[in-house]
Amino acid sequence: MYLTPKSGLFLGGSCVSAIAAVGSIFELSYGQPDLGVQATAIILALSIPLTGLFFFAAVKDARANMK
Repeated sequence: MYLTPKSGLFLGGSCVSAIAAVGSIFELSYGQPDLGVQATAIILALSIPLTGLFFFAAVKDARANMK
């Protein structure tokens, strides 16, 4: 296993941001979001690229530590 603490944090960040994206999609599609439409849309717009960036960083760090 090549999981380092740094890549684990990146992977955890990817999971959290993916959950935020899915939650935002459900909030926006089923009526009035608790935080308002604008705030929920901003969370969705930020969480989608963050998910990819965090996942890419986790994979890159894990590959760098393969020996």
